[in-house]
Amino acid sequence: MKSPIILSTLLSISLLSCAKETPQVKHKSSMTSSKENMKNIQVVNEEDPICHMKTAGFLKDTAVYNNKTYGFCSTYCKDEFKKSPEKYAQK
Repeated sequence: MKSPIILSTLLSISLLSCAKETPQVKHKSSMTSSKENMKNIQVVNEEDPICHMKTAGFLKDTAVYNNKTYGFCSTYCKDEFKKSPEKYAQK
């Protein structure tokens, strides 16, 4: 009798762990700039539209939407923007 209960409990736990949402963006409280940062790029935003971090010191990725260049702190944030840019683009 215990075996089916244990088996169903383990199965339930594994199914629930697989059904979790995509993790939210969690960045360090401060990011240092690196040599990979882009220089002399004009973007229309001072903060990342996804995670709201300041992008000026560590701009790593950009995307163009409606002829405007948006800057992002990471590839993850850029990819999230590209999924629905109208949601995040400046009005």
